[in-house]
Amino acid sequence: MLVHISNWIIPLIILTVLLYGTFKKVPTYETFVEGGKEGVKMAVSLLPFLLGMIVSISIFRASGALDAFVNLIDPVLSIFNIPSEIVPLAVTRPISGTASLSIATDLIKTEGPDSFVGQLASTMQGSTDTTLYVLTVYFGAVGIKKMGNALKVGLLADFVGIIASLFVCYLIFGS
Repeated sequence: MLVHISNWIIPLIILTVLLYGTFKKVPTYETFVEGGKEGVKMAVSLLPFLLGMIVSISIFRASGALDAFVNLIDPVLSIFNIPSEIVPLAVTRPISGTASLSIATDLIKTEGPDSFVGQLASTMQGSTDTTLYVLTVYFGAVGIKKMGNALKVGLLADFVGIIASLFVCYLIFGS
């Protein structure tokens, strides 16, 4: 039953919007084409920001800086019983959703989906956001230059999400 609903829900929503627009005498096809033009313009304007983020993340991971950082803070993590395998995900998640998803997938493959690290990676992936990506790409695309407060709040929310993920996973799954 859910499969049928999920297969039909998006087409029904689109049909409803088109019928409502036609009922309200909105030129639906022309409006759709105009929206498509704006979408292409927006995608082209985002490309430089996306390219910069991809190159930065690739350099960060390939340089070994991430591994050096993990090795540096490993003694502190062991005091709090935090698995060091999760640090690359926690560091990468605010930067890029795709990179962090790749790290989470690797953790789940190596540690197992039912392991504490796998459950923590899944929880952390859903509890944090790609703050720097959002600020760089979306704020840059619309020309917002002053993003200091948004950066502070976004990174604070990511930190709280990471801590909450650890707390919830230890509470529910133990270690």
